[in-house]
Amino acid sequence: MESQIIRPGYLTAHQAAHVLGVSLGGVRLLVHRGQLARAGGSPRQPWYKIEDVSALDAKRRNGRAA
Repeated sequence: MESQIIRPGYLTAHQAAHVLGVSLGGVRLLVHRGQLARAGGSPRQPWYKIEDVSALDAKRRNGRAA
């Protein structure tokens, strides 16, 4: 279940997955590869900075367009 309490400026793993168009496993893989960093939360419910997710989304979109 997704956490209902999160600091402004951060996304849950579910929200980050939705923005990036990947599954939760895809988010974990991006973290493992060093393309996305956890910025808080707990080990089971990590948070990600909105800026980091947005930058990664833009980078991925530009890579597909090229």
